Amino acid sequence: MRPKAMKILDDFTEQNIFALEHAKQHGKKIIGFYCGFAPLEIIVAAGAIPVGLCGTKEAPIPEAERMLPRNLCPLIKSSFGFAITNTCPFFRLSDLIVAETTCDGKKKMFELLKEYKPMHVMYLPPGTEHPSAKTMWMAEVRMFKEVLERFCGVEITREAMWDAIRIFNLERRTMKALHELNRDDPAPLSGLDTLRALLLIFFNADKEHGIGVVEQLIAEVKDSQNGCSPFAPGTPRILLTGCPVSIGSEKVVTIAEECGASVVCYEMCTGSRGFALVDENEEADPIEAIVNRHLTIPCACMSPNPGRPQLIDDLVRDYHVDGIIDLTWHTCHTFAVEDEVLQRHNRERWRLPFLHVETDYSLADVEQLKTRISAFVEMMHANKKENPK
Repeated sequence: MRPKAMKILDDFTEQNIFALEHAKQHGKKIIGFYCGFAPLEIIVAAGAIPVGLCGTKEAPIPEAERMLPRNLCPLIKSSFGFAITNTCPFFRLSDLIVAETTCDGKKKMFELLKEYKPMHVMYLPPGTEHPSAKTMWMAEVRMFKEVLERFCGVEITREAMWDAIRIFNLERRTMKALHELNRDDPAPLSGLDTLRALLLIFFNADKEHGIGVVEQLIAEVKDSQNGCSPFAPGTPRILLTGCPVSIGSEKVVTIAEECGASVVCYEMCTGSRGFALVDENEEADPIEAIVNRHLTIPCACMSPNPGRPQLIDDLVRDYHVDGIIDLTWHTCHTFAVEDEVLQRHNRERWRLPFLHVETDYSLADVEQLKTRISAFVEMMHANKKENPK
């Protein structure tokens, strides 16, 4: 049985649009962002509301391809298409966009996007292990704080930043606790419902309310004592890693579970990659504390990126994973190249069934994906029989 609290989350996007419209009417600034490297705590400390903007649907891509190359990442094309067609309410309501230079495609897209909204671009260091990475990113975050102070007409105080850090840490702890529900066998939540709940961290206008709803979902699942699982015990368990997935680009999740598997954990930006906390030592500089957290994010845009195999190790072990799917959007070269690193790591450490899926947002390859993923699920079944845990 599906948890009742999921019905609240089903309507959360529409509720957040109303909340943002109400906030704007009362003078609140809305700051759109595209990436987990955005210093969201600084935005909240300025009295503004951060909201995620990544495009996750196929519909606006044809319009975007009038200006962007067809052989470009669908996330970039969808994001740009939503903006130029004014069909994304979150982009429409945003007063300022903060953009992070996570890849070449996004950097060039931002050059065009700035014609539609005021924008501030933050330049990421080339890698977290680079000698000047922390110095460089500290300067970028301090500059962003000054930009926001001017834009919002406020002084961002040390106290306001620590208050914001605490609320975001609470949100991350809550999302991590939700994600960890699926350590159980069978997993109590479907992959799609888990994803839908995790996305609150990007689109939730009222942090306290959103955290409360997720806490309600967690309590309901725990009270049900395995009674709400959509899966049978022993269902093959999949770790999904790679490019960000959202509602509208969830076809691999849906197909995997239609083929008889359970997507129990997400390593990507819309999952455990974003669960790291900011150190709450209030004697420290809050900006440095925020920067230190950012430099632990194991994103493929960083080179080298040793944290991603380490995080996958934790997930494989803690969620009793039977197979790994690495999802790459077409022409996302950073993640595509890193697939080789993960496959080697899996062969040396886990020897689990591993499937690399390269696709886009369209439904053109659904039947092909069903064939491949169905065979992958059968491989997991066979591996479980040969290597019982």
